[in-house]
Amino acid sequence: MTQAQAQTEPKLYTFDEFIEWLPENSEFRYELHDGVIIEMSKPRGTHSNLTGSLGGRLLTTIDKIGKTDIWTIRKRINC
Repeated sequence: MTQAQAQTEPKLYTFDEFIEWLPENSEFRYELHDGVIIEMSKPRGTHSNLTGSLGGRLLTTIDKIGKTDIWTIRKRINC
């Protein structure tokens, strides 16, 4: 006979809770997907360079067009 194990539902986080929870100097990166915090590996090499370039261009464009209702999380220098 096997014993049934109760599965607990993961805590769902709001964006504000995620930002509050986010570690300052972690070796990992994290994303919030439908309220669930997902641990991600850091981008490396070409991928990192490409995403940095695209992200910079997007932020520049957002600033130029004066969109103040778009939220972004800027890249940390030590990541």
